[in-house]
Amino acid sequence: MSRGTKGAALRPYAWYFEPLQWLLLGLAHLPLPVLYIMAEGIYFLLAYVVRYRWRVVTENLRNSFPEKSPAEIERTGKAFYRHFAQVVVEILKLAVISPGELAQRMRFTNPELMTRPFAEKRLVLSLGSHMGNWEWILSGAALEFPGRAAGVYKPLNNPFFESFMRRLRTRLGADAVPMLSTLRYLVAHKGVGRTLSLLTDQAAGPEDRPYWTTFLNQDTSFYTSADRLAAQLDCAVLYVGIRRVRRGYYEVTFTELPDGRAAAAALAGTFLVTEAFARQLEKDMRASPEQYLWTHRRWKHKRS
Repeated sequence: MSRGTKGAALRPYAWYFEPLQWLLLGLAHLPLPVLYIMAEGIYFLLAYVVRYRWRVVTENLRNSFPEKSPAEIERTGKAFYRHFAQVVVEILKLAVISPGELAQRMRFTNPELMTRPFAEKRLVLSLGSHMGNWEWILSGAALEFPGRAAGVYKPLNNPFFESFMRRLRTRLGADAVPMLSTLRYLVAHKGVGRTLSLLTDQAAGPEDRPYWTTFLNQDTSFYTSADRLAAQLDCAVLYVGIRRVRRGYYEVTFTELPDGRAAAAALAGTFLVTEAFARQLEKDMRASPEQYLWTHRRWKHKRS
């Protein structure tokens, strides 16, 4: 009984998920100040009771910031859990938040870096990460650049959550593009001025032919699809930095990265786009480490 989202064909989900949908939508209608009170409870549960992936979080932090003392690692880890709990309720709020309210809470500091290639009818690859509130960026971009924003996502196995998350991601005007449809989407929109957001910070496995670089003091693998797509389709490329300035308010700043022409001219195996992305992300993670998703097993792959 799934509802269609932006014309996408979604698998039906079982009837017994309907009460869960009513509960989630009911919670989403609560004012954000009330949801942030709930977030404090989620924070306490995750950090002190369940200690959700605490070993992964602290190991990631210790390896990334060997200069930090155990007490500093502990404080950063707890600050991350509070941030994460707030992001959870903010994502839920996407189900009902008004365009005006979200626009007030998402400030784009230099939108001209996006609109300039639009004027040239070029595709723009927007390379983001799991910093700040990565789900609000897409909806915020759909409001800032109407009719031009889309985001790549990995479909979920559970039909209900796949339907619910697509609803959240697209209700304010963004397109949600399944990962395997990335190239098809870009080819279909070449020459019209459109941006496609990719979260480029995830761990690439050996089968993905990753690019390896030193990142936060560790050998780190990155996907290289941004270099290939940019070169193939002559895309402009922007790094999307997001910073929480206070609870519920974010600033998004774009940084120009090597574009498709530079990627096409680069020597084989250099991956200029991915390397530039890694350096910008490393800078942001050092500045605001508590705003990154440390529960992710980012360094699970080892260089062979």
